[in-house]
Amino acid sequence: MTDRPLTLMAVHAHPDDEATGTGGVLARYAAEGIRTVLVTCTDGGCGDGPGGVKPGDSGHDPAAVASMRRQELEASRDVLKISDLELLDYADSGMMGWPSNDAPGSFWQTPVREGAARLAELMRRYRPDVVVTYDENGFYGHPDHIQAHRITMAALEMTALTPKVYWTTMPRSMMQRFGEIMREFHEDMPEPDPAEAAAMAEIGLPDDEITTWVDTTAFSGQKFDALAAHASQGENIFFLKMGKERFGELMGMETFVRVQDATGAAVPENDLFAGLR
Repeated sequence: MTDRPLTLMAVHAHPDDEATGTGGVLARYAAEGIRTVLVTCTDGGCGDGPGGVKPGDSGHDPAAVASMRRQELEASRDVLKISDLELLDYADSGMMGWPSNDAPGSFWQTPVREGAARLAELMRRYRPDVVVTYDENGFYGHPDHIQAHRITMAALEMTALTPKVYWTTMPRSMMQRFGEIMREFHEDMPEPDPAEAAAMAEIGLPDDEITTWVDTTAFSGQKFDALAAHASQGENIFFLKMGKERFGELMGMETFVRVQDATGAAVPENDLFAGLR
């Protein structure tokens, strides 16, 4: 036994990602006395500016956006009771295919080994028992999410640590339900073209391939408030339109696929720390 607290490390790409995919587990495990460490890889400078001004439009100032999003991230951290926040502070690369992908200093242009070395240093410092990040496609193909996956897996190889490692995911049944809800809120939303529909159908995993289902219903209010803290990106956060009660009904389960484990805990499991306590 050791006096060192059990520790969860979540590696995310942008400010607000911590709330979308892992807000529930971050809040739940913090409430259970587990140390929660959030690593945010980019500054979020390709997000919307004041008044919803878009990247590349006149008046969009990436530095000002990054500063604003840093304040929002701190507010989200307070809501979720995250114990430690670490910023790698790479420049936001924007969506796949944007010119910002190629900008010097962008996260997408950063050598994986460089980013991994910085993350490995944090892993050695915090010695996480559980590490959470994205799958190899960054869940939906965002370059910064893909890069976060790459540096996380490379950092794990650089260390002698053997934490349980999870990738965030979504059951295909829930993805289908989200599509229905979006059409409910946007009755005039056109049907996606076949190529887009096929791509959407590949997001997430079949329900029976998900290893870990964590009930965070009791913390869905915190998750909603953490998302709401990222007010500058509210136009892009569809979930906030549901209202807190319905959000809690739909977003009370967070799901993962376990990709590294030394505990032998059986799957499916309902706790990221199964086998560790």
